[in-house]
Amino acid sequence: MAWIKRNLFFVIGGLVALGLLGGAGFYIYQGWTRNSGAAGQLEEIYGTLKKFQAQKPSPGNEKIDNTQIAREQRQQLDDWIQSAAQYFQPIPPIPPGKISGEAFAGALRRTIDILQREADQAKVTLPPKTDNYDYSFSFSAERQLVEFAEGSLEPLATQLGEVKAITETVFSAQVNALDGIQRVRVSADDAKGPAGDYLDEQTVTNDLAVITPYVITFRCFTPELARVVGAFASSSNTFLVKSINVEPASAASTTTTTMADAARAWLPGLLPPGAMPPGVLAPPGVLAPPGSPLPAVLAPTTPPAAGKGGLQTILKEQLLRVSVEVGLVKLRPRTKS
Repeated sequence: MAWIKRNLFFVIGGLVALGLLGGAGFYIYQGWTRNSGAAGQLEEIYGTLKKFQAQKPSPGNEKIDNTQIAREQRQQLDDWIQSAAQYFQPIPPIPPGKISGEAFAGALRRTIDILQREADQAKVTLPPKTDNYDYSFSFSAERQLVEFAEGSLEPLATQLGEVKAITETVFSAQVNALDGIQRVRVSADDAKGPAGDYLDEQTVTNDLAVITPYVITFRCFTPELARVVGAFASSSNTFLVKSINVEPASAASTTTTTMADAARAWLPGLLPPGAMPPGVLAPPGVLAPPGSPLPAVLAPTTPPAAGKGGLQTILKEQLLRVSVEVGLVKLRPRTKS
């Protein structure tokens, strides 16, 4: 103890030095641990960078910045989508805006009446009445309603506008007859309607658009079918023709509708009922009314004399029953990325 008393300052200095050495060692250990962790993270980041660099396409290097190029191309794509939106004009619902059950019921009946008149003007035969009501264009379940299932007014109004546009497109081609149009069920009230008014398919939604399917079935000849497809292609609304199913119409439809209806559609007001245009042979059972003259082409029942020439029939047109499935494309609102 005497030595410690004589060398007290030395002992205190030694203890302080040992404490400082311990603190320095602990600090160095903490730094080494931190550096080791940072080195591990750096190795992981470097490995990820090497993996990205090896990808095709890669992020780039000091000469080519593929990331910036990708951003520019994304902007170009967004600009193109914005400019193309003018070709995807939506069809206005009927009636537009926020609607009530009474407003939709009135608009539905008016729209059906309008389509009935347009069919009569275009000389398009519609399906016969059911339950003393004219054809309802797939809205049989809603035609007599005033109150509708909750949440169904807006989808029904949208479909009513779309059905009107599709039907008028087919009418514009002057087809012979409309057999029906089918749509997707959007209301609980649709369960009360006939199955022939609806499709088993569903609306398809992706990142860019909503595609609503419809199927419209009609009877026509090949020129009218071409006009229908052309009308869908040139429409201001975007119709995607997904499939076309063509089959010969029934023999009964051919004899009662094909020639007579086609003749009156081709030459309205110029032919009496039952008479046929020149060059068109009347099918069995289609006769002119008593006292009306037959066209010369119908009079002879014997083949022309040999050696006098004449046109030979190489293609005989027949009435077709056509089912066209179209998808109505509606762009979704764009969100800024």
